[in-house]
Amino acid sequence: MKPLVLFDFDGTLADTAPDLAAAANQQRLRRGQPPLPYEQLRPIASQGARGLLRVALGLTPASPGYEEAKQQFLDDYAANIAVHTVLFPGVEKLLADLMDGGWSWGIVTNKATRFTKPLVRHLALEQHSRVVVCGDTTPYSKPHPEPLLHAARLAGVAPERCLYIGDDQRDIVAGKAAGMKTIATAYGYCGDLAPPEAWGADAVVGSVPELLPVIRRLSPV
Repeated sequence: MKPLVLFDFDGTLADTAPDLAAAANQQRLRRGQPPLPYEQLRPIASQGARGLLRVALGLTPASPGYEEAKQQFLDDYAANIAVHTVLFPGVEKLLADLMDGGWSWGIVTNKATRFTKPLVRHLALEQHSRVVVCGDTTPYSKPHPEPLLHAARLAGVAPERCLYIGDDQRDIVAGKAAGMKTIATAYGYCGDLAPPEAWGADAVVGSVPELLPVIRRLSPV
């Protein structure tokens, strides 16, 4: 059996940033503040509410009012979760090529189940995904390796026979800690700290079409 290929979701398979940025700007509008440019919010999209509220409102989890703002952000996002969200160009073909080549694939995301499952269905990924592990599936979230290890257990594949692909440094840290080969997707959101080339991934790709040759190269025999 071919190795299991595991993907992060936001910024790796799906371009969710437009809807996440809209929810972040909605919080500014609620406070009488002008919306921020999309380009300023996009790099933070993989960091979810915590990152987006930090950039949009200057709030951290220690700030007064953070929990209320977070809940409002999540409610606004849930109400408009699939307005502009699409798969990145080339993802549909990549997944089809993987399955044609005998690979199975799955999703491991820090996104909560209440958001992940509707989007996975909306994007027609549910039928062929071997596993979907969400941010609240286990007691831990990335960069802890447990979500990745849980996905491997569910699929019945040893971690060393898995690859993990993501657009955030936490993805690479988690994948390495789980004993998996890792690929950083520089076409994703990538955060506002160190560049993907500094994350210690086994490979960095700049576009979806670059992934399949790298997956083939890194796959354990």
